[in-house]
Amino acid sequence: MINKSLNEYNLSSELLKAISLLNYKDFTNVQKQVIPVVLAQRDVVVKSKTGSGKTAAYAIPICQLVDWEENKPQALVITPTRELAIQVKEDIFNIGRFKRLKVCAVYGKSPFNDQKKELKQKTHVVVGTPGRIMDHIEKGTFDTSDIKYLVIDEADEMLNMGFVDQIESILSELSKDRVTMLLSATMPKDIHSLCNRYMKDPTYIEIEDENKSSDNICQERYNIHEFDKIDLLSDLTTVENPDSCIIFCNTKVKVDSVYNDLLDLEYTCKKIHGGMEQSDRLRVMNDFKKGYFRYLVATDVAARGIDIDNITLVINYDIPEDKESYVHRIGRTGRIGKMGHAITFVTNRDDRFLYDIEQYIGKEIPLKERPESEIINNSKEEFINKMDTRPVVKESKGAELSKEIMKLHINAGKKTKMRATDIVGTLCSIRGMTKDDIGIINIIDISTFVEILNNKGELVFEALQTTPIKGRLRTVSKDILADRY
Repeated sequence: MINKSLNEYNLSSELLKAISLLNYKDFTNVQKQVIPVVLAQRDVVVKSKTGSGKTAAYAIPICQLVDWEENKPQALVITPTRELAIQVKEDIFNIGRFKRLKVCAVYGKSPFNDQKKELKQKTHVVVGTPGRIMDHIEKGTFDTSDIKYLVIDEADEMLNMGFVDQIESILSELSKDRVTMLLSATMPKDIHSLCNRYMKDPTYIEIEDENKSSDNICQERYNIHEFDKIDLLSDLTTVENPDSCIIFCNTKVKVDSVYNDLLDLEYTCKKIHGGMEQSDRLRVMNDFKKGYFRYLVATDVAARGIDIDNITLVINYDIPEDKESYVHRIGRTGRIGKMGHAITFVTNRDDRFLYDIEQYIGKEIPLKERPESEIINNSKEEFINKMDTRPVVKESKGAELSKEIMKLHINAGKKTKMRATDIVGTLCSIRGMTKDDIGIINIIDISTFVEILNNKGELVFEALQTTPIKGRLRTVSKDILADRY
């Protein structure tokens, strides 16, 4: 049930319904501060740690403000990585689902022409990485003339990855009459410079002390020789026996090595790094979110803004070489009020990195002694039992929301001159159906996908077996494939 305070923002019934089904009981601190500012159409700069709920803080007001009737994109979200772009797209799609908002994600290593076709259709929000956004702008496939809302997400990482020139190029293509939102876990001087140049009297919101190491994360370190790391990893995971754990390494080569070592030890684990195919990275990330395996070995590609609930342990197998990365890594655990645990391995070559991190977070990371053999041996049986037990598979964020929605596939599309009005007209002729029961309609070359809302999917599916669309019967089936939109 929605907390009464959620109604204070005068959100539409469609948004409140989606928010309720997404299990928002109340807003987080950052959401409570950001949402009213954006709804008032003011620029805002947000400094808050990863995992504090920043995505919803801008997604909710954007979904409220965009006009469904408008065909051109009205909001643009820039993210540093492909993984984050996909996740943000999913989050905005879920929040705006009952408002029938179309959200398009554009990023590299994905077919340009497919994105081009999607952008040609009615699109309300575009989420993407800087390079691919610029590609679409330069080739005329992304019309930015109606962009009223701009989000620069994970701004510190964007700058660290060298995207500042591309971001400025994108900004130069947008109307100055827009609302700009910049969100970051840290706030280096380059970001202040960006804000001064491109934002209008922004409201600055900082969630106190959450940009560094929170009290809800137990942080520990172990001094160790490089060659002895894998044995320590085995001992600690046996004793800690986490439900889910991310093991961070600094290089792709190291990820591969640790992953192979863990396979030899019969851990249920997968790996993710920038050298993998995009489809493989997405599959691994989705499977980890759902809980199909307990251990993920990763480079920093998995640390930036990726929303995975209930990570009980983070291990820095390699200490990160910059202090901001440490904050982002350990921010995978202890999310939104839950207790977390982060362990860092430190070799005799890592002292300077440790010093920088401790100076940055404002405290020492306690040094721990390796667990004794007796403790390890006493923990083995429980560890093996958990490893042999299939993890409980978690529902995706939008699972509850999707229960009353059915996606239908119709075997007709643009090549047979199918239009959205044809679909709407036919559906509204079905007894018991209104236009409010019709969700997103996606028409491609030879197919149409339509969402039927409010538990009326079966009614429509049965009716369309004998009801012509645009003068003839069409093959209609239930679309059981993962999110196409």
